[in-house]
Amino acid sequence: MSAATNNHRWRWLTAGAVAVSLLAFILLIALLGWQGMRYFWPHPVTLYTVQQASGTSQLLGEVAQSQSVSRQQLQASGRPLPADLPDEVTRYLIKTGNRDFAASDFQSILSSQIVASEQPTGVIALQRRSGGMAWGWFEGLLENGQPLVARNMMRALQQRIKQSRLHMSQADNIRRVSMAKLNAELEELDQHQHRLREKNQYTAQAQSIHQADSSELQRQFAAKAQQLDELTSEGSSTVLILRDAQGQRHNIPLSQILSAWYPNAMSYGEKWRQFVWQVWHFISGTQNDSIGEGGIFPAIFGTVLMVLLMSVVVMPLGVVAAIWLHEYAGNGLLTRLVRIAVVNLAGVPSIVYGVFGLGFFVWLTGGSLDKLFFADALPNPTFGTPGLLWASLTLALLTLPVVIVATEEGLSRIPKTLRQGSLALGATQAETLWHVTLPLAVPAMLTGLILAVARAAGETAPLMLVGVVKMVPELPIDAVFPYLHLDRKFMHLGFQIYDLAFQSPDAQADRPLVFATALLLVVIILALNLLAMVLRHRLRERYRALMN
Repeated sequence: MSAATNNHRWRWLTAGAVAVSLLAFILLIALLGWQGMRYFWPHPVTLYTVQQASGTSQLLGEVAQSQSVSRQQLQASGRPLPADLPDEVTRYLIKTGNRDFAASDFQSILSSQIVASEQPTGVIALQRRSGGMAWGWFEGLLENGQPLVARNMMRALQQRIKQSRLHMSQADNIRRVSMAKLNAELEELDQHQHRLREKNQYTAQAQSIHQADSSELQRQFAAKAQQLDELTSEGSSTVLILRDAQGQRHNIPLSQILSAWYPNAMSYGEKWRQFVWQVWHFISGTQNDSIGEGGIFPAIFGTVLMVLLMSVVVMPLGVVAAIWLHEYAGNGLLTRLVRIAVVNLAGVPSIVYGVFGLGFFVWLTGGSLDKLFFADALPNPTFGTPGLLWASLTLALLTLPVVIVATEEGLSRIPKTLRQGSLALGATQAETLWHVTLPLAVPAMLTGLILAVARAAGETAPLMLVGVVKMVPELPIDAVFPYLHLDRKFMHLGFQIYDLAFQSPDAQADRPLVFATALLLVVIILALNLLAMVLRHRLRERYRALMN
């Protein structure tokens, strides 16, 4: 068999492997996109008249799932069946919404139970801040207990919802910025008073100054609190009257409504606009009672910030370690042991790194920092508790072997003649390293960074021990000095996927959000990797002439 034939077969085998990998990735994206994005599409709502043992009843909702089942399968489930049930029927899973009105978000009915079905054009869909979706008939608006009259009630409702969203945004800004700053100033004032007492310098003059400053800050805080109450009450003064399928009327404050639309009377363009709005709200909104009713922006922000902090820590450590191993350490026993240790660390399970981070970074290092610099705040820990800093350091330690190996391989590919030529021209070893060797190894360093980001962004197990939580009251970055709060806990997309899939009290309703969140995590990892790959390509082209 000739060498040309072998090369031809290897080329086809390599091309086939690449094609299979690309196909698998495309199928993964397609699955996540289809299962996740359809959640945000405004589906039609059907009104069913259902025959039950107690009589007929009406059921209003979306068809979440349908499947054909046999009579034997239904009998095996222990469900009482009528005598005239066909051998095969269709079982519908109906998303009924109205979680606070009805017993469950979902109900299962058989096609043999359906007496009649229709899609009334007057049904309204309400996306709420808490309580899930609500469906029914729009009966009117009440403002301060009085009926609100308008020529076009739906247009008036949309205007009031926009106004309510604006008031909620203003209230959130007051809570997160203005009141947070005043709280920080009050805490700093109390700490200053405590320090003066410890030094026996809390004189009558100091006490008078402290009382005056504290009174002014409390006055400003009370004014902001009053403004916040006014904005909140304005959103709650107007309520929507919703009539459900059973004819009962419910009052829903407009402050709880994010969006309203007629799902059975929308044009194709209106459906697309509503779809884009819901996707944008999911990406940019802050989280409320659950990830589906709020937004996922805090988790996106926490994931990206943690990866950036991890990269800032792991790249210098990994590059310096690789330089020492390849350029200075030689090939002695110690060097071989270090390389073996690096390779073995790459295979350690991630949860072990989480346990190490909890013990070393959080309890030992963080506890020591609290005793040295934050003794006034004890027994409440500052850095002696899981947070963003310790999570970033833990993942930096986890991905350190990847960066070391990739950088050292890049250093080994640089021809020795370049180093020898630089030394022959009178450059020192340090100058050769800085001006010749490292620039040529930058693409390999970025390759290590790409691999590190891809692994760190998807890790969940160690983060559960060193800082990630389901919900956070504030982001790690705000308007209060020092602006970046490394001691705070944070949210992460990987943990949100785990929580939605296994810890959600309404797993059936949140299942599409598992796919949507997973798709978002894959897109973020892909974007970070593409950014590093573009930078690597530009640097590689810049130094290609020098390599030749």
